Amino acid sequence: VTVSVLYWLRTPAMPPKMGQTKAAKTAAAQQNSKKSKKKWSKGKTRENLDNAVLWEKDALAKLKTEVPKYKVITPTIVSDRLKVSVALAAAGLKFLAKEGTIRLVSNSGKFLVYSRALAAAEKTA
Repeated sequence: VTVSVLYWLRTPAMPPKMGQTKAAKTAAAQQNSKKSKKKWSKGKTRENLDNAVLWEKDALAKLKTEVPKYKVITPTIVSDRLKVSVALAAAGLKFLAKEGTIRLVSNSGKFLVYSRALAAAEKTA
């Protein structure tokens, strides 16, 4: 056993490898990795809505004049067109329904559907 250890200690070091240096190998690896890198998509991003949470004079005027002219009226439609929150639009529609300018067609849970109050318009005409 001692002879093999001595033999191992006497053998000269391994000859240097011929080829690229370590710095050249890392540079080549970096170039290759940049070429084959997968570009991930950012995903679908939604635009942030900046809807009002309180009634302003111009939005309230539009609510009273334009909204009763819509054929189908929902809080989402009013929110989208008047740039107010959905909760505020729903409260505005309740107000218009009490006034009688629009009428409730369907109330299924939170999904409210209103329509023009044609009967009220015909009575006054």
